[in-house]
Amino acid sequence: MRPFGQDFLFARMLGLQMVERGGGRCKMAIAIEAERHFNPQGVAHGGVAYTLADTAMGGALSSLLDDDQWCATLEIKCNYHVGVREGLLTCEAQVVHRGKRIANIDARLFQDGRMVCSANGNFAIFAAPDGAREKGAGSVEPAPLALDQNR
Repeated sequence: MRPFGQDFLFARMLGLQMVERGGGRCKMAIAIEAERHFNPQGVAHGGVAYTLADTAMGGALSSLLDDDQWCATLEIKCNYHVGVREGLLTCEAQVVHRGKRIANIDARLFQDGRMVCSANGNFAIFAAPDGAREKGAGSVEPAPLALDQNR
């Protein structure tokens, strides 16, 4: 199983942490802080839970992929059951079905032993770009954004 690096700025900004990963499963966590994660209604923004689920789902699937394969989110249905407060939020993701090109993954998010969110997603499976195969995924640099200065 190849490493699943979470060392990118967006993950660091949110505080995502890998707990365990392997065999089509992934558990991740985040310490929810009011100042950093809350919306104006006094609970964690739904995007925080969604991002945790999305990242854990990708971790679960990538634990099953060969070194020359990558995956990407196609769609996720996220159900928010109760508001997320300050404290530890964990996500447990598991691959339900892996086909040749598409995989389906479930995720459950918990806080204080209570399920606060559930999600199901479909992910594409595809060949890693040539540069990533030769040098490792971390060496592929994204193309710079072309910003329209007239908008």
